[in-house]
Amino acid sequence: MRIAQADNVGVALAPLRAGERALGVTLCQDVPAGHKFALRAIAQGERVVKYGFPIGTATRDIAPGEWVHTHNLGTGLSGTLTYAYRPEPSRPRPRQRATFQGYMREDGRAGTRNEIWILPTVGCVNGVAQRLAQAANESFAGGTDGVYAFPHPYGCSQLGEDLENTQRLLAALARHPNAGGVLVLGLGCENNHIGAFREVLGPVDEQRVRFLSAQDVPDEFEAGLEIVRALCRQASACRREEVDASKLVVGLKCGGSDGLSGITANPLLGRFSDWLVDCGGSALLTEVPEMFGAETILMNRCRDEATFQKTVRLINGFKEYFLRHGQPVYENPSPGNRAGGITTLEDKSLGCTQKGGSSQVVDVLDYAQPVREHGLSLVRGPGNDLCAVTALAAAGAQVVLFTTGRGTPAGSPVPTIKVASNSVLAAQKPGWIDFDAGAIARGTPVEEVARAFREAVLAVASGTRTHSERMGYRDIAIFKDGVTL
Repeated sequence: MRIAQADNVGVALAPLRAGERALGVTLCQDVPAGHKFALRAIAQGERVVKYGFPIGTATRDIAPGEWVHTHNLGTGLSGTLTYAYRPEPSRPRPRQRATFQGYMREDGRAGTRNEIWILPTVGCVNGVAQRLAQAANESFAGGTDGVYAFPHPYGCSQLGEDLENTQRLLAALARHPNAGGVLVLGLGCENNHIGAFREVLGPVDEQRVRFLSAQDVPDEFEAGLEIVRALCRQASACRREEVDASKLVVGLKCGGSDGLSGITANPLLGRFSDWLVDCGGSALLTEVPEMFGAETILMNRCRDEATFQKTVRLINGFKEYFLRHGQPVYENPSPGNRAGGITTLEDKSLGCTQKGGSSQVVDVLDYAQPVREHGLSLVRGPGNDLCAVTALAAAGAQVVLFTTGRGTPAGSPVPTIKVASNSVLAAQKPGWIDFDAGAIARGTPVEEVARAFREAVLAVASGTRTHSERMGYRDIAIFKDGVTL
């Protein structure tokens, strides 16, 4: 497949053999599915173009039909850059309308689940939180969508921004509309003790968010169980109702990508993102290091100069974070990405950012900052799968759309829809994959696949459980940068 007219490489949608003809050239060697091959002679030092943009430079002469990968292609990227705002003209699109069955909350937001969440303020009470969730689900949680604990190793022995990140992340989860009730469980002697945490959290409905410090009661399990029981009784009175799709916020994530991710699954998410924005809803794009090399595409879609400047600070700030630690800015893709056909960070980023579709960028959010605008927002966060999905949930995503070419069982605090970039993965891992975007590579019309995907996402928002939910896979990871005492 030749993705863009300007490309000088093609992509194998299925394994190709040496001697075969593809896109007008005879292959010099075998080319695995998702990998690239030269469509013409490419000289050493010349740019290699895919998606219509450079993905690096040839490290030696490349013959027509030759496999193009890490042995003959290198990144063309460097450190922090200066950018100019060159806004693209906005193209009005017709307003769309859709609904889902959700839980309306008193603050005007909607939840896609009605769960009880137990949030430890510190890792020392993780075991208590998990024991409480298990006991509640076995005994009295039937009127809700379940009770879940979110263990993590932080909340004490942290300094500065690390402690602030922990507090802000947990506070964002405590306010999340998918939680019909929350127990904040502390120990009592930690940096992030309940008193300090409540200052970060701010005013809350004291009936919906309860607090327990384990050192303050004789039996923390019995005291916690009574609180969770009360939260379950209260949450069980909530009922699903028809909710406009403008209330829906989705997080966009890719992990374990392959060479087809930027052709099938990620563009599919981009179509959904655009459609949701046209419904008045919101989409969140994170994984800042995986914007490097494609950042100007996002910058030129910023709705105004102020949003552009925020995006510049987001990109260069993350590069400075790498440099501060003495690490190469472009130490990406991962081994799994390379095995799947992604060679350079530009290659990965140009595929990754397609999840954001073509909508204007309306806002840039700091880590654990809640969504403020309808439309497409960028969220500060790393590419690491668990950190990224947690950041998306903290920003307000009620559902995460997660594309993958390699597969992963990981979950997140909110329903996480796994979208396979290729049908081989979907067939091999039916217990992980919720939707097969590989149908696009097999020739199914894109609009037909996009329509089925919209229906699948709205079904999950209305209560259909994802594979990771059914397996009980719920994970959080808090972004950490500094010293642990």
